[in-house]
Amino acid sequence: MTRRHSLLTRLLAMSVVVAGCSVGASAWLAAQSTSGAINQEISESLATDAEIYDLLLGHAATHVNWSGVRVLVDRVAKETGRHITVTTPSRTPIADSGGAPESALPRTPSAVVDPLSVDPVLKPDAGKSGIDARAVGPYRLTTAERDGLRRAAQAQLTCLRGLGGDGVIVEKPNGRPVVDEVTGAAATRRPESAAPVDRAPPVVLLPSEDQSSPVPGPVKVEIPPTSEHADLCPGPAATTTTETAASTELLKLVNACLDRQGKAPLPTRPAELVSPDELRPAPDDQRCVDSARREQLASHVSAPAYLYVGKPGGQADRFDLSTVGYSRIAWAALAVLVLTVGVTALAATRLTRPIHAITSAARRMGDGERSTRVETTARGEIGALATAFNRMSEQIETAERQRRTMVSDVAHELRTPLVNIRGWLEAAQDGMANLEPSLVASLVEETVLLQHIIDDLQDLALADAGKLRMHPEQVSVRSILAQVASAHQGHATAAGIVLRITIDGDPDLSADPTRLRQALGNLVSNALRHTQAGGQVALAARRGSGDEVLIDVADTGSGIDAESLPHIFDRFWRADRSRSRASGGSGLGLAITHHLVAAHGGRIDVRSTPGTGTTFTIHLPANPA
Repeated sequence: MTRRHSLLTRLLAMSVVVAGCSVGASAWLAAQSTSGAINQEISESLATDAEIYDLLLGHAATHVNWSGVRVLVDRVAKETGRHITVTTPSRTPIADSGGAPESALPRTPSAVVDPLSVDPVLKPDAGKSGIDARAVGPYRLTTAERDGLRRAAQAQLTCLRGLGGDGVIVEKPNGRPVVDEVTGAAATRRPESAAPVDRAPPVVLLPSEDQSSPVPGPVKVEIPPTSEHADLCPGPAATTTTETAASTELLKLVNACLDRQGKAPLPTRPAELVSPDELRPAPDDQRCVDSARREQLASHVSAPAYLYVGKPGGQADRFDLSTVGYSRIAWAALAVLVLTVGVTALAATRLTRPIHAITSAARRMGDGERSTRVETTARGEIGALATAFNRMSEQIETAERQRRTMVSDVAHELRTPLVNIRGWLEAAQDGMANLEPSLVASLVEETVLLQHIIDDLQDLALADAGKLRMHPEQVSVRSILAQVASAHQGHATAAGIVLRITIDGDPDLSADPTRLRQALGNLVSNALRHTQAGGQVALAARRGSGDEVLIDVADTGSGIDAESLPHIFDRFWRADRSRSRASGGSGLGLAITHHLVAAHGGRIDVRSTPGTGTTFTIHLPANPA
């Protein structure tokens, strides 16, 4: 039985599979639920933190200090439901929405609010320079400049609409209004307040510049509604005094940085710069531009500050796993349950099917069907059980068959002498026969035969019950063989058979002399019965390998065929079933001999060649335990 087919191994494998499916599905569901909830919570938290960070960053970019930020912090904290704290780099509180003491702040801030070094994670649109676009500093226009530029922008927008175009006025962070022209399909989506637009291409009368024309006058020009309107509708002035001054200052700082690095200055004229973004330095010069911008803006923005964002009241973040949906959890749990029950039912069915077959076979055997067998392909412990059951059933069937045969044989063996005795006694009783000495001797011989059969049956019964009494003692094998030969010498002489003894080394052994003579006597009687006149029967004894004594009983009789050899020790068995009691014996002698040798702790072998003879060899331990 291999370990792979062991019932314990299969049960453990089934348990591992079921447990693995359950644990794996549960772990997967837990991981999916947890990761989903965490990702959603993180996304929401990150979005909220980014919103808070952007609002505070806007305040820092447009104010020279943090005074007045408390109002913004309280408003944002109320809208987002978060606890917001702004401190200096030395953790000195600037504004706190919850009034938490300094010791309650975490060791690491959520972000550093610095408009000149924007966190790209919280504000991805900060650009490569990392400077907040709302930090304009000296580029911020005055009110008068802003009003003038707005009037110019409005005039440009009116012109565009008159030409069939459209646009919208957008104010840049420094206050400069700019008209973003809307073209294509977007132009058709005008607000209701806008003036109606003629969809046909407009016609504009311009002064004629063609000197060859016979009559000077206006010329019709058809203008399509495209971005070329900008040439016909100029916008606000290129720069203002404020922007020119700021650009001059920035350009000086940039060129000073480039000069320190031994590079050529930028050729741009300050009057051409509306904003710092219009500087187009080489990639290697961009560092000087960014450095100059930070140096220029440093005095116009708030100093860097630490931002702490958390739950109100110092509560820890808790993830809500219900975001994955109760239906998903329920379906996943149901799938795990169905899978577990299915695997368990399949494995249990495969394990119990052969057990049911064995149980059914046992019931049939109990009802008297001794030929019942279990047909199963199961292996392992259950397969071994089925094999053992089939072997037991076969042995019971054989024993039952032998019992019936034995009863029949016993009745047959006892009937013959009893019929003879009864017949002569009834004849004598009726006066038809006289009880002469010869008749009495014949009746006594029949009675002795009956007694012999009964004694043999009793010995077999005692051997089967394990109550065959043995009285071992140290005996001489030579003496035992001489006694057996002497007891059968008369029969051998009368039959014309030579009976001889051969002793090699005169071995001794511990045995019951009476039982040993009985066993040898049965073998000698059987040999004389099957040996013809002129033949011989030999008894030989020798020391075998180890502490063992071997006794041979050999004859030159008819021998036993190979098919009959396995049955010679069966009870009431005869090689020739047609032989009578007088010529074939009772059929119990060899069975009794087998039991007697086994009772001595030995064994008996037989070798036979038909037509040549038979040799029985008894193996006995010299000193049995």
